[in-house]
Amino acid sequence: MKNTELAQKIKELRTRKGLSQEKLAETAQINLRTIQRIEGGETEPRGDTLKRIANALNVTPDELIDWTEQEDKGLLVFLNLSALSFIAFPLLGVIVPLAIWILKKDKITNTNEIGRRLLNFQISWCLILFLSYAIFFFSMILHIRIPLPDISIMNLGGMELLILMFPVFYLVNIIFIVVNSIRSYNGKSVFYRPAFRFLK
Repeated sequence: MKNTELAQKIKELRTRKGLSQEKLAETAQINLRTIQRIEGGETEPRGDTLKRIANALNVTPDELIDWTEQEDKGLLVFLNLSALSFIAFPLLGVIVPLAIWILKKDKITNTNEIGRRLLNFQISWCLILFLSYAIFFFSMILHIRIPLPDISIMNLGGMELLILMFPVFYLVNIIFIVVNSIRSYNGKSVFYRPAFRFLK
């Protein structure tokens, strides 16, 4: 964690509660110069000092630390790769990343943005996949011929073409996830398109 992030949070909380540096130092029973150095980002409060400042600001030390966003490329990669759970069951590709996103979106830098893009893509992918399955099964049950062009070279009719599309859907999703995991690790923005914007 960067000293400046924690320093900024302490200063924000102190200001929000209408406390001066002197009053915070007095309430926390620590030296005024220590408060000044902490808020200046020169040092990071630890142990007893952190507890005293947290108590003076009416928060727990964990809350004070959790409010600061941290950088964690490993988590961003894990967030992207968690969508691969769709291989076991399509909805898991939404549920698993959603759980990680909810837990970490305010704590790890870029998690909110990457999570929203990933989830929008996965929800869109699931809807298209389930719609394709529905069209396929209803056409089988009702004996409706799907008006897709025949591919004479491969001797494939419309129904066979639709069946071949399912593995392609899965392959495209896997490629997007792997490529964007690499992009996240390298600090680049993710590219999940096309996708409906369910989460803004």
